[in-house]
Amino acid sequence: LDKVDYVAYHDEEWGVPVHDDRQQFEFLTLEAAQAGLSWYTVLRKRAHYRRVFADFDPEKVARFSEKKIESLMHNPGIIRNRLKLNAAVHNARCFLAVQSEFGSFDDYIWRFVDGRPIVNAWRTEADYPATSTESDALSKDLKGRGFKFVGSTIVYAHMQAAGLVNDHAVDCFRRPEILAAYA
Repeated sequence: LDKVDYVAYHDEEWGVPVHDDRQQFEFLTLEAAQAGLSWYTVLRKRAHYRRVFADFDPEKVARFSEKKIESLMHNPGIIRNRLKLNAAVHNARCFLAVQSEFGSFDDYIWRFVDGRPIVNAWRTEADYPATSTESDALSKDLKGRGFKFVGSTIVYAHMQAAGLVNDHAVDCFRRPEILAAYA
């Protein structure tokens, strides 16, 4: 993975509203793995994560055993942090509980933005917040449902990635494209 791939992620995925539960689970898992690291570090390992995390099928990940987690601890293609790996499996179980309660994780998560992306108007990198009122509320609710590695900063990054928040800068070419897609 090189900077071209990072640019492609920005240009094709970041901030596009996600309504697919599996993709929501993928972003949630990868954002948690990213805690304390750069997104680029995780993005470089994304393809490998997809392979070893059953293409982010939460039902399969929820069934990962201690033996499977131990094997993942020896896999250099992912972030080998036991707390994060255990959290991914635990979060898959919590994710399934949310799906059961709300019909889909999508129905659950989009309630925190009233079903429409929040559109910010940032101009410089210094303008971007690490959290928001909505990420605080979502983080608190996720934690109340047992999720781990879902602090408000991680949740805000998830909201940006999954398009619940459109944080493309006002002069970014993607901003109007994404706005037009859900107008």
